Amino acid sequence: MTGGAGFIGSALVKAILQDTTWQVLIIDKLTYAATPPDLSELNPDGRCSFARLDICCAEALSELIHNYAPDALFHLAAETHVDRSISGPADFIQSNIYGTYQLLEVAKQYWLGLSDAKKHTFRFLHVSTDEVYGDIAADAPAATELHPYAPSSPYSASKAAADHLVMSWHRTYGLPVIITHSSNNFGPGQYPEKLIPRMISNALMLEPLPLYGNGQQIRDWLYVEDHVQALILVIQQGQVGSRYNIAGDNQLKNLDLVLMLTELLDELAFEKRGTVQSYRHLIQFVQDRPGHDIRYALDASKIRHELGWRPAADFKQRLRETVLSHLAGAEESQDG
Repeated sequence: MTGGAGFIGSALVKAILQDTTWQVLIIDKLTYAATPPDLSELNPDGRCSFARLDICCAEALSELIHNYAPDALFHLAAETHVDRSISGPADFIQSNIYGTYQLLEVAKQYWLGLSDAKKHTFRFLHVSTDEVYGDIAADAPAATELHPYAPSSPYSASKAAADHLVMSWHRTYGLPVIITHSSNNFGPGQYPEKLIPRMISNALMLEPLPLYGNGQQIRDWLYVEDHVQALILVIQQGQVGSRYNIAGDNQLKNLDLVLMLTELLDELAFEKRGTVQSYRHLIQFVQDRPGHDIRYALDASKIRHELGWRPAADFKQRLRETVLSHLAGAEESQDG
């Protein structure tokens, strides 16, 4: 699993070790947003191992994969933050496009050397994003897997390019690939550059809660544990050469989401407000970012109908738990 030390990747590792008998090799170069896996805590039975490696290093990557001899490959490694892609797109081109190319080449060579039976069951699952579909008009239906690509940012363009590479390696070389597109993930432990943890962190420090433009941008929110359960299901039962949208069915305007967070913080962290009457007074509208998409929306009918997956999380409850997790982490930091 590439990117297995990231937010989604680490949740996927935990779910696999808890719910299956599979062995897992985490491949991650441990960028700023990754957390080194605690293998002693993750797998007392020794089913998980870790290699610190950049997927752009083809020779080392090839040696590692050939030695491990996997039955499947989850590809989650990516640079993901839109704002950083605007200010510095080079890392996104390198990791998301060139890194995916190197991984595909290594996976192809490994797959070609397998027995016929192993070739038939091997899977390469590439985890993508709803942002490749671009801006979905407020009155338009949600994007299906047949929706044309229209990426707006260097981040989404790099993911779209990676998607096209993955599908071309299937069409041209026969590599058995599947692509998934998910909506915005959330949950405890997410790096604070993302919207929900950033707003919670800023609020607890009584700093402004910056919202781009008028805060009317619409995003769909998917609890991370629902996402990883879908990924496990897709790699087991998904159709080779297919794409699957994974949605949380929680479309909210950014402003409404932040107001929900401030209400929770007013209840759960009222003693930290100081002289601020309500955390909502920290909301500050700032200049919109370039090329900002107004709405992302995924139609997840395909995965529901073909594989029987639906999000199980109660959004409000999981949002509350996420806030509580951040509060507990803040208390631990102060105690430390």
